[in-house]
Amino acid sequence: MNSTILIIWIIAGSFWTWYFMYWKSTSTGMPMICGIILCIYPYFVENIWALVWIGILLILLPFYFRF
Repeated sequence: MNSTILIIWIIAGSFWTWYFMYWKSTSTGMPMICGIILCIYPYFVENIWALVWIGILLILLPFYFRF
């Protein structure tokens, strides 16, 4: 395992924690869905650039779609 991938996992996990707290205060579904996907997707994607771009997309997605 590459150390860069490990750092991306840690960053994605920290955003999951933030999205969980945000979901508890607003009760909207999109932050929780994106937070769960942020925790799971690094196990299935091995390309570093794909990890970064998917992570950025999942981090920004709840700000554009609210439900």
